[in-house]
Amino acid sequence: MGRQQILIVDDEEVNRAILAEIFCDDYEIIEASNGGEAVQHLEANQNIVLVCLDVVMPVMDGFDVLEYMKEHELINKIPVILITGESVASSEGKAYDYGVADVMHKPFYPHIVMRRSSNIIELYQNKLNMEQKLKEQEEKIRAQEKKNRENNEFMIDALSTVVEFRNLETGDHIKRIKYFTRILLKYLVKNFPKYGLTPERVDEIARASALHDIGKIGISDAILLKPGRLTEEEFGIMKEHTTIGCEILKSFRHNEDNDEFFNYCYDICRYHHERWDGKGYPDRLEGEEIPISAQVVAVADVYDALVSNRVYKNAYANEVAFNMIMDGECGKFSPDILECLELAKEDFFNITEVIRASHA
Repeated sequence: MGRQQILIVDDEEVNRAILAEIFCDDYEIIEASNGGEAVQHLEANQNIVLVCLDVVMPVMDGFDVLEYMKEHELINKIPVILITGESVASSEGKAYDYGVADVMHKPFYPHIVMRRSSNIIELYQNKLNMEQKLKEQEEKIRAQEKKNRENNEFMIDALSTVVEFRNLETGDHIKRIKYFTRILLKYLVKNFPKYGLTPERVDEIARASALHDIGKIGISDAILLKPGRLTEEEFGIMKEHTTIGCEILKSFRHNEDNDEFFNYCYDICRYHHERWDGKGYPDRLEGEEIPISAQVVAVADVYDALVSNRVYKNAYANEVAFNMIMDGECGKFSPDILECLELAKEDFFNITEVIRASHA
């Protein structure tokens, strides 16, 4: 990069010459005789550190140049000293409203112009350097946060897949649940803003959904892999996977501070078998007592269970599974979630068919 540049904008050649003489030892001087030329220089040059700007000029006056700089977000990057023969207070106020760094009146004293200009340039350069350092630091923090999320997601998926392999699944169940959960949440965000779901919360709920069945690691193979219908006693033991999962999650928690992601994991793990009418388990919650995260994962989990082969049943067709849920054959679900499922019907079917084709 070459020498730093100062743009001098004045329609009087003598004024440009005086200002150029002040700065020429330390800066490269660019001159413009009107606002139009000034704009051309601003567009073409990348190393301008100060603009000395007259007000009354042909083509474009000083305030037109300021308007251009404001529209193109240059006024906060390149300091402007307005050098004017006018002494109207309203003009000064207007100039400062645009964001000029200083206003000087003609006739001016060269040494004062030099001192004030040097201070302004140094101030802006320090500010820009600080902003750049902050930007770089933020980028590093975001990159580290992304890496941490990826590592956490890998561990979550790995832990969840252990359960799936015990259940004679390939691990695709976890992926499908996350897909279905994200899709339902997308429609929930769009159509039901009352739930206050932000993109960050959607992401955390989708990641947390992978741990919904983590408690099955504590269920014996005799029950978990039984090919036939479970007895009432066996089903009672199977239900315990919701609370077992919560105990596992709590054992991994490092502190008791409010952790939104942990809360999503816990709620989904414990309540994804609760039903809208209070006939679910383990706590027989009903209606809005059930956390919205668990309500969404409940529908995603039931749909995936219906369209997948299990040790105790063959997969249902997509349309059949969809109708079973909508008709209440798998328990009652939130009307809001069912409306989102109806909107997401084609998405669900497409995902199911893609995964089936990949295993064909």
